[in-house]
Amino acid sequence: MDPPVTPRPAATVVLVRGGDAALEVLLVRRAAGQRFMAGAWVFPGGAVDRGEGDGDAARRAAAVREVAEEAGIVLAGPEVLVPFSRWITPPELPIRFDATFYLAAAPDGATAVPDATEVDDVAWLTPAAALAAGDRDELLIEFPTRRTLEEVGAFASARALLAAAGDGPVQARMPQFAAGGGPRRIVLPGDPGHPR
Repeated sequence: MDPPVTPRPAATVVLVRGGDAALEVLLVRRAAGQRFMAGAWVFPGGAVDRGEGDGDAARRAAAVREVAEEAGIVLAGPEVLVPFSRWITPPELPIRFDATFYLAAAPDGATAVPDATEVDDVAWLTPAAALAAGDRDELLIEFPTRRTLEEVGAFASARALLAAAGDGPVQARMPQFAAGGGPRRIVLPGDPGHPR
């Protein structure tokens, strides 16, 4: 058996709007021709480029760049990003990422526009509406996006979410495929069916 592929460093941005009154997040749909998560609705993000360096600074640079490239929204700079979570693709998969998920408030008046290459549609949705659409199979929402929507959906407003988030390191989560028979599904430690 071949050893697992080394995950590439990456960054994702959970862009939020609504201030004190509401909470909406920006989701983008990965274009059909993409080799990773084609057709899935995700938060803007992607791999760190070689020229962006290493560590948190490189991930922040990639996060700002990806939001501009995929959704046409220019963030003020890497300092507006608040670390929220970190996801590492399961070792069984041939394409793997080690992605830091950052929170950021959308700039006032920002309009999301898909780049029509990596992303072919965009939508501002409440976390509850996005999850409900996923449950109805109207949106393809993969495991890390679903879990993140569930977590941010616990907050009543964008401001409350951003105020509660810390600025320190976040613990890595590496989902695994559930043990046993039945349909293939992804679980985290503590979930039923986790192999360890």
